Amino acid sequence: MGRRAIGTAIIGAGYWGPNLVRNVQATPDLRLEYVCDLREERAREVLGAYSTVRASSSMEEVLADPAVEAVAVATPADTHVEVVTAALEAGKHVLVEKPLAPSLAEGRRLVELADERGLVLMLDHTYCYTAAVAHLRNLVRSGVLGDVQYLDSVRINLGLVQRDVDVLWDLAPHDLSIFLSILPEGVVPVAVSANGSDPVGAGRLCVGHLTIRLSSGALAHVHVNWLSPTKVRTMIVGGSARTAVWDDLDPIRRLSVYDRGVDRVPQARLPEDARAATIVSYRTGDMVAPALPDTEALRSVMAEFVTSIVTSRPPLTDGRSGLDVLALLEAASASLEADGRFVPVAISPDAPRSTAARQAGERVGQAS
Repeated sequence: MGRRAIGTAIIGAGYWGPNLVRNVQATPDLRLEYVCDLREERAREVLGAYSTVRASSSMEEVLADPAVEAVAVATPADTHVEVVTAALEAGKHVLVEKPLAPSLAEGRRLVELADERGLVLMLDHTYCYTAAVAHLRNLVRSGVLGDVQYLDSVRINLGLVQRDVDVLWDLAPHDLSIFLSILPEGVVPVAVSANGSDPVGAGRLCVGHLTIRLSSGALAHVHVNWLSPTKVRTMIVGGSARTAVWDDLDPIRRLSVYDRGVDRVPQARLPEDARAATIVSYRTGDMVAPALPDTEALRSVMAEFVTSIVTSRPPLTDGRSGLDVLALLEAASASLEADGRFVPVAISPDAPRSTAARQAGERVGQAS
């Protein structure tokens, strides 16, 4: 006999709500009980005319129902603290969209509350559950790429200017969560420099650039932009042995691994008159495009949510991973106010959490 499905409610039926509805209903170990939205008619529209799932405009009604054991929160970012707090205090496991909270201090209180209640608090950092990122994680942590020398990420498009967050807080959490997910164990961000602009007078940053110093000495860069007429979603992870290029918009070759790069020439092997002029040599090798399963990342998010609830193990993107992203975002905001100067980041290696995250990453990689 199989285990009983976990009664689940979705709070927020806007842009992301329909995706959550579809994937909860496609996950056998979850049972959708409610879709809740301030506009009940919008919740009904998401469910469709023939659904037996209940629609509600009352979060209190949903959280009071003992049939609901878990909630997925897809409300605006500035409501996350209120909604997640209410859900945790009602004894519900929570899956919440990014960012976890408007500030690191508020995020910490949510994580502490989940710990006190023995509940799962998981971030829907969806990209961390893609087959490409799972493969990238394995390439980095298995040493196939060698030592990570740099990371570059571009996430630009003609996007919706948000009313409650700037472009860094809206788009950069995707890239920051991926970086934190794939970096070698013990390598963490130590400082951030941020620059940006609002060329259209929107009242908030619309173009942003982050430079992140890592504890290993490597640099990571993020470029986010709401104003680009073309959509770009690329990430390059450069290693001492190989370089991986991820193009999320290429349906044929999303991930490419290049055995091409630059090697330092041992000076002792060169004639004395050539040593000053020759520092590096260029390596030209093969490119391999690994076959990746065509699975929907959000389906893997739901599977990880279920596994975490049933086994009481931290998910790959647990509440503390959300705090790490918030620490980076707060440092970036402080850097903007300081004219782009580097600002320290309050992230330190944590052995128990690294082990749990590594195990979760292995599970996600196997599932992908």
